Amino acid sequence: MSLGINKVILVGNLGKDPILQDIGNGVKKATFTLATTESLPGRDGIKTEHTEWHNIIVWRGLAEVAEKFLRKGHQVYIEGRLRNSQYTDKEGIKRFSIDILCDHMVMLGGGNKTTPAPIVTSQQGEFGTQPINQNDPVQENNLNYSNEGSNDDLPF
Repeated sequence: MSLGINKVILVGNLGKDPILQDIGNGVKKATFTLATTESLPGRDGIKTEHTEWHNIIVWRGLAEVAEKFLRKGHQVYIEGRLRNSQYTDKEGIKRFSIDILCDHMVMLGGGNKTTPAPIVTSQQGEFGTQPINQNDPVQENNLNYSNEGSNDDLPF
């Protein structure tokens, strides 16, 4: 039996505000795009930037946190796994999509530093608040959210 690992780690900036959907039975799903940019030296020695766009999906408590606290331009650390899917668009054309199913995220910056930061304690969305001391960089950057312990990526 072979072992497979499907793990993605990204640090980037939101391309748009998260969109929250209520799937039913109290289960929430949020989606947003994340841009990762790398600077590469060209043959002429001049650095060029290359940006990749990623579709991010978060479920349950992480979805509520994302919708409440993340905004376009905010920097975030994402851990998750790849999910390939296909669908047929309105014109009947078969399309393919690669999404990142987020299990863990850490807000890195771009937000209001005086806003209380939520602490997600479970995938069901239980969270509280913790005031942020803007003079404490360790606390400021330790806004850590997780869906760890989730056995599936579907709300059913």
